[in-house]
Amino acid sequence: MDSETSIRGGQDAATHAAREVIELLEVLWSRGRDIAPTAPVSSSQLRVLYVLDGAQGINLRTLGECLGSAPSSVSRMCDRLHALGFIERSLSSASRRELELRLSSRGKNYLNELRARRESALLDAISAMRPTERSALVRGLSGFQRVVEDTAPGRPPTRDGTAESA
Repeated sequence: MDSETSIRGGQDAATHAAREVIELLEVLWSRGRDIAPTAPVSSSQLRVLYVLDGAQGINLRTLGECLGSAPSSVSRMCDRLHALGFIERSLSSASRRELELRLSSRGKNYLNELRARRESALLDAISAMRPTERSALVRGLSGFQRVVEDTAPGRPPTRDGTAESA
């Protein structure tokens, strides 16, 4: 077998594995939404809550940059979350022209309850796995994380073509 055939075979195997992973994740994601629905918020609004949970007091522009979303979309999502009582808006201490966004206590409680439901469902599933399957899951996800981090944009490539670690 020549190297070109070997490379093509490896790419075909990686493509097949990627398709399988995508299909499995879609099924798992759908089941996860059934087990721990995010209502009354959409998945986009949930992302806003997650960002605010980690970055209290940011403004709309910064939130939009974190989400990769247009200011008008971010503003509408925040209006909806504010109406639900999940976020608070206040004038910025740095600039009277800006608003600071924070999770309200209701928003924090919502995230804590959602995380607890998801953690419980995941724990039930992982507990039902055989020890060898759990170990394989951890090894596989660790390897996946390593590759994703090593190939992140902006990381200088090493001699072997991967991105250099920090």
